[in-house]
Amino acid sequence: MATWSSLASGIVRNLTCRSTVQNYGIQKRMMSDRTMNITSSRWQWHKFKDLLHFYVIIGLIPVGAIVFYANVFIGPATLTEIPEGYTPKHWEYYQHPITRWLAKNIFTNPQQEYEKYLHQLYEEDEKMKILKLQKKVHDLMRLRQDHRSQHFLPISGKYTRVSRKDAEAMDETAGFSRSSP
Repeated sequence: MATWSSLASGIVRNLTCRSTVQNYGIQKRMMSDRTMNITSSRWQWHKFKDLLHFYVIIGLIPVGAIVFYANVFIGPATLTEIPEGYTPKHWEYYQHPITRWLAKNIFTNPQQEYEKYLHQLYEEDEKMKILKLQKKVHDLMRLRQDHRSQHFLPISGKYTRVSRKDAEAMDETAGFSRSSP
């Protein structure tokens, strides 16, 4: 009996909806003027802003505190007389304390950089001299119709004698003696 009543209520509902559509020509869908705009997610943008602010705070606050401390409590260097027999270090030529610290602990000595550059120039000059000499040797070999003797490495006869001696010893133990008649 319950089944018949539920079927009947569905049929009654359908009949009333059709009458609404027939009467007014509009089907009621519980809509209003408000709409929901579908846009892409802003999560990535908000996450980027959060991380940017986080790392800026982590970086700028300590750096700002260090710069403030260096400027207020240490201050810039002043010129003084150099004692007799004392050679200043390369970082002592800078005025600001942070620049002095960077020159002392992070950057290399300008004299060391200069010597590395001179070494690089020396190596390039040696390469040029070797190439020039090699070209001269090849030109003279071509001119004199000489052979390419500099390309053959001298081999010591020691290893040849040792290998021959080992081969003869193995032949004798195997029973293949090379006795000449």
